[in-house]
This record gives sequence, C-alpha cells and structure tokens, in this order.
Amino acid sequence: MEGKAKAKAEALAILFSFLLLSFLSFTGADKPLEYQSLVVRPLGENPATKSQLSWTETETQISTLPVSETDPTMTMHLEHRDVLAFNATPEALFNLRLQRDAFRVEALSKMAAAAGGRRAGRNGTHAQGGGFSSSVTSGLAQGSGEYFTRLGVGTPPKYVYMVLDTGSDVVWIQCAPCRKCYSQTDPVFDPKKSGSFSSISCKSPLCLRLDSPGCNSRQSCLYQVAYGDGSFTFGEFSTETLTFRGTRVPKVALGCGHDNEGLFVGAAGLLGLGRGRLSFPTQTGLRFGRKFSYCLVDRSASSKPSSVVFGQSAVSRTAVFTPLITNPKLDTFYYLELTGISVGGARVAGITASLFKLDAAGNGGVIIDSGTSVTRLTRRAYVSLRDAFRAGAVDLKRAPDYSLFDTCFDFGNALPRADVSLPATNYLIPVDTNGVFCFAFAGTMSGLSIIGNIQQQGFRVVFDVAASRIGFAARGCA
Repeated sequence: MEGKAKAKAEALAILFSFLLLSFLSFTGADKPLEYQSLVVRPLGENPATKSQLSWTETETQISTLPVSETDPTMTMHLEHRDVLAFNATPEALFNLRLQRDAFRVEALSKMAAAAGGRRAGRNGTHAQGGGFSSSVTSGLAQGSGEYFTRLGVGTPPKYVYMVLDTGSDVVWIQCAPCRKCYSQTDPVFDPKKSGSFSSISCKSPLCLRLDSPGCNSRQSCLYQVAYGDGSFTFGEFSTETLTFRGTRVPKVALGCGHDNEGLFVGAAGLLGLGRGRLSFPTQTGLRFGRKFSYCLVDRSASSKPSSVVFGQSAVSRTAVFTPLITNPKLDTFYYLELTGISVGGARVAGITASLFKLDAAGNGGVIIDSGTSVTRLTRRAYVSLRDAFRAGAVDLKRAPDYSLFDTCFDFGNALPRADVSLPATNYLIPVDTNGVFCFAFAGTMSGLSIIGNIQQQGFRVVFDVAASRIGFAARGCA
C-alpha cells in the first residue's frame, strides 16, 4: 500500500505567463510556496489494461446518441494509448517516444526557420454554430508523442484512431489498395465501400491550396505530406464524411493515402488541427466557429476521461486567456507570448520576454503543440529555469543524466510506499522502471520555443481562433 513520505524540497510550481501574469495582478510578484503531490509510479506501472478500453463499437454507433441541432456536443471517453500496446517494453516505448520527439522538434524548427519563403494562409469565416466532441488518447504506448482520437470515416462510418496534431494542417487517412501501408490497429479504410467518398479534380480550389499538388491520369488531385522524421504519406486528395459520435461532418477535404511509410504506428491517419487553410478547424469554421479545445490526461491513464471539443462548447468558462500571435510567414502554428516563468512563486531571474520574441522575419517565438512531448525553451531560458529548479531540490537524491534530460532524481528507495511532496507530473516524468524521474524540460539552440504536451496535461487548452486567443483551464480533465 502507498503511504506518505515527506521530502524536504522547496515546492516548485511552474506557471507560464498566461497564468502567472493573471495571478500577479492580484497578489504581487511573489506568493507562498506551493506543494503538489507526485505519485511515484515508474514506467510500466500503468493501471490501465487492454480490457478497459472504453471505445467499443457499440459505443460509437450513431443510433445510440441523441443529436441536438442547437448544440450537438457529445462527450467520448479518453483512453491512454497504452491499452493498445503489444510486445514492447516500457523502456523501448519511452525511448522511441523521445526519438520521435527529437525528430518532431527538429522538423518544427526547420519549418519555422524556412518560413520566410512561405505565404501566409487565410482563416475560415467566423460563424456561430453548434459543437461536437470526440475522445483523445495518449500515444505513448505506441512509441509516439502524439495523442489520438476515435472517429468514423465514410458512409457508413468506419471507426478508426486518428492522430490529433496542432502542428499539421492536412487531414489524411490510410486507404486501400495500399502500395505500402504501415500497421494500424483498425482495418484499412476502403473508399470504394463508402457512399460519401469523392475525388477532387486537379483544377479544384481545394487542390490548389496544397503546398505541392499533383495530378494523375484521371485528372484527380494528388497530395504528399512529408514529416521531419522521414515519414511521408502520398495518395489521392478527396472529400469524405467524418463522424464524431453522432455528429456527421460532410465534405471534409482529406488525403486518401495509398503509400504511407515511416514511424507511423497504430493510428489510421492524422487530423490536422493547425491554423492553415486545409486544417480541420479552418474547413469547418462556418459550422463550428473556429473554436476547439482538448484536455490531455496524465500518461499513467489513472485520471478520469476527458474530450476534444469543437464548437462554442469548447470554450471553458474558467479558462484564462492570452492573445494568439500571428506569424505572417507561417500559418500553421499557434504562437503565443511567453513573458516569464516562476518557480516556487518567484519569478526566475534572467528569463525575460525578449528571449521568446517573434520578430518581423518570423524567427523565434513560442508555439504550443500537441505532438511535441517535452517542452523546449531557448537555451538561456532553460538553463535559468533548470538552475532554479535544482536550487529547490537540493535534498533530493540525484540520478545520472538520461537522454536529453540533464536533471534527474532517484526515487527508487521510495517505492512502492511513497507519495513525495514534489512538483506535479507536468514537471517530473519517469524514464525507467527503477524509480528515476527527470525534469521534463529541455534546452534548444533553435530560436523556436515549444510548449509540449507533458506540460499541458490536466489543463483544458482552448483554441479560440475566431477571437484570436488561446485559453487554459486548470483541472480541465475532470
């Protein structure tokens, strides 16, 4: 049984500016130290089991769900992706996650650096409308840093897992016949068996929105999307109906991929949630008002289920908002302003807004990204934050560095008895099965800082693109 053990560590409450500045406006520059509980659960000790997967076929049938014309929001269970893992050790899955994370950060940084030669996109038209929701699943167990949602594709709908990605625009899914397809959990989608699948012509405005459109002998539009880790998807650009537990969304432009190669694992495709012209939120802007939110559960899968929500219902009443910043050179990413970080209630010296400024050329800045796991800060900011964290944890037993992590602690002797008064799981994560935890931040030599999904866990993150703002609601997964 788990008991309690006190650690003589300073409480380390890290608040990004969108929370910090709101707090400071009422209480001043400093506040009493905060203590947060960390359940010392190493890799592999996951309470979820494969038998607990809640997304059964009967739960996704449209006929079982009433749909309101004024507010068709539905809530679907959120499950941890560990329940779909097979024949892989926790260490192998975690190391693959870090590998994908490194590839992704490199790709995002390269996209931002090359943004000068890319034209800015247009947002969808603002309109009031209803909403809907779907479930989100953490991708750790399949070796990825992304999260997954369950949705139906085609008519009748075939339910599949789709990666949820705020750093991408194009929606795509693996399609039969496959020239080359990776292994996925569900059967590969066959467009010939769907009554709503439709090809797009090469001259269609939708086709021309692609960065690199192609054309086949039938004058049908072709797409190709390549990722920083060498993965790519190629196939026919088309329109199809997507179903989110009773809410049908027709004529969504998506790629029907017949050649999909790389590190894709488990999911059938990707639901692009970026700010670009072909992203799902932009395509459905007239219906859902360009608003969506998600809440990412702790990767231990021990918390209650939550959801990803589209429409007016996505905007949490308890959220604290900060303006979205537009990069005129790059329309995909969600930029925000980070002005400071606090540790234990005190602002960290040396971390100023100038370290995160987005300049007129599109360089630098801070983005929030669902597909990056570990938050990256510019090197100078990271070193200041890390040193402040270490200063408050001098009584904890240090462990050797692990991969990109240079601040790790050994809680092995505390297992399995202790809940240690330490930072929440947004700040320390397990890296092995022996009780070693590491500070879940890293430095980057790139000018681009990225707020990753580990730090987003437990918050409902609201993307109100229509109002050009992003919000954060604490304890949003309840």
